[in-house]
Amino acid sequence: MKKISIIIAGFALLTLGACQKDFIDLNPNAQFTDAVYFKQPSDFKAYTAGLYGQLPGWDFGSMDNNSDLSANANSNGYDLGHGTIALGSTNWSYAGIRSCNILLSKADSYTGTGDISQYVGEAYFFRAFSYYGLLKTFGGVPIDTTVLDVNSPELYAPRNSRYEVVKQILSDLDQAIARLPIEQNIPAADKGRISKWAAEAIKAEVELYEATWEKYVGKALDGDGTTTGAGSAGYDASNINKYLADAVQKCKDIMDNGGYSLWNKNSDPSMGNASSWYLFNLEDAGSNPGGYDKTTNNEFILYHIYDYTYRQSNKNITWTAWQLYPSRKFVDMAVCKDGLPPSKSPEFEGYHSAADEFKNRDLRLVNYLFGTGTPPTTVDLTYGSLGFSGYANSKYAVYGYGTRRTDNTESANWPIIRLAEVYLMYAESLYELNGSITDAQLDESINKLRDRAQVAHLTNKLANDNGLDMKEEIRRERTVELYREGKRFDDLKRWGILEQSLNPSRLGRVVGGKSYATDFRDASGNATSNYVASSYVWGEEAVETPEGELNCVVVDSKANHTVTQRNYLYPIPTSQITLNDKLLQNPGY
Repeated sequence: MKKISIIIAGFALLTLGACQKDFIDLNPNAQFTDAVYFKQPSDFKAYTAGLYGQLPGWDFGSMDNNSDLSANANSNGYDLGHGTIALGSTNWSYAGIRSCNILLSKADSYTGTGDISQYVGEAYFFRAFSYYGLLKTFGGVPIDTTVLDVNSPELYAPRNSRYEVVKQILSDLDQAIARLPIEQNIPAADKGRISKWAAEAIKAEVELYEATWEKYVGKALDGDGTTTGAGSAGYDASNINKYLADAVQKCKDIMDNGGYSLWNKNSDPSMGNASSWYLFNLEDAGSNPGGYDKTTNNEFILYHIYDYTYRQSNKNITWTAWQLYPSRKFVDMAVCKDGLPPSKSPEFEGYHSAADEFKNRDLRLVNYLFGTGTPPTTVDLTYGSLGFSGYANSKYAVYGYGTRRTDNTESANWPIIRLAEVYLMYAESLYELNGSITDAQLDESINKLRDRAQVAHLTNKLANDNGLDMKEEIRRERTVELYREGKRFDDLKRWGILEQSLNPSRLGRVVGGKSYATDFRDASGNATSNYVASSYVWGEEAVETPEGELNCVVVDSKANHTVTQRNYLYPIPTSQITLNDKLLQNPGY
């Protein structure tokens, strides 16, 4: 689950930034009345600036900590990752929805001559975006599309079902799509404002999320709407394929007409084949040896803007990124150069030295874990060095840390949806819809990502000849590409595999087993003393690896994990139930 930031976004940092300052700082909201405000398009534009604070930004809770891909057992994501979500531990806010409703109500009575359609579209977008966050967290929630006061009966209404909420989200997104400008028509000073393509991308995401939820999770968590849950009002089994078909269409529209492209600078020798690292710390021309700045990034479709001069992250991104230790599972997910997973590939070189498992592998694995560097030939499996799992993480760490950038000043944009994810949604929606995908469709989507990663294309022949499940390979591609971008928990839920994915131990490096004479060896094949078994409270665990069953260090034991089906949804806030006893609790809580 992503946390929604309440910081006002710094989009259009020069022009709109000044507008925000005038509106928020110099003229407090309480001083405005209906009689003097919402009279011209600039009023609506200034008001929508506050809506952008609903977009997620730099937040370490948005980086899949405590998922199956993370060996971190820190506080971020701990409750979901371990199945320890407690009643009273959650809350929700309708403040963003209320802000959207205010603008929409004022737009209904607007009598000015200037065009406000873009800002109305933004309000529809952000209302949908807020409800989407609530849907993923709680399932069905009360739907509110008007400006309420303390006496409004809607404040004491029961929950709407998830199916009614989805219908409202999609309706709002259609309203947004009809009003928003395409990216190509947004002036430079307003870059970062929502485009038609961003609204289409979010609609495709919502449709894929709900279609796969209904397909793999079903109605088990709806409750009866009488004693528990929000019920199943509005459920229609035909919506699954309808949603998938529209998701395909929306993705194809963006791919064909959006004008976006993958940020791939691997042809520049100075970039060291590290495009998949530099993309996520891209700032000014000094943020990489190729001299590329943010204006060269045409991959981000929906993103939260930061700027070194006007709006820094105020997070110690690099230092924290180095401590986001990947798990054994993630490292094994990336394919080899021949396009095959390590368990199938003759190119996989095993674990006899510390760097062996990274040879002949997907560039994303190396870039995300080591940046421009090469995997070490030795590893210190104690606290420090490469992290407690024995693996590094460099995704989000900046180039020139300590000199060009220091803690809290890193200011790369945070991606919410980028073209890579549109390719992944397109391929997954096609396969879920048809049970198949053509090589041509793979080439116009997933294989573009594989080209940047410098691995062989995924084809039906490759899958068939090697006994691969195409659906699982598409999911593998999504897992590797979107590593630590805040998508993993939601994916595990909608695929119906949350329990089986989160209850096993989080493992780190291979440290021994039937393939080894000693616990660990360095690059020369000599036994090393860097592995200190006593550093690991949970010891070792035998696990199936691409080289057979081997022992790995246990960073977070399965003894700590009690994830059950109820954890697909969070409990309704008890504070809200106290205020409105018609809000029934989700099943299992």
